[in-house]
Amino acid sequence: MWCFRAPGGLQRFIWVFSADRNLFVPPHQKRSALATHIHRIYAIAPWQAVTDAKRSASL
Repeated sequence: MWCFRAPGGLQRFIWVFSADRNLFVPPHQKRSALATHIHRIYAIAPWQAVTDAKRSASL
């Protein structure tokens, strides 16, 4: 917590980071590398759609 000025800043960071992590990291099961790779490919599509939409809206 030493990098954050207030506990609220840390809480906001953890809230956003955990949502992103849950999207890209598959559940903890015995999975092959191929299954993990496919999971991340499927997860990146909505991520790119959202970030591209935000980027084009800001231009």
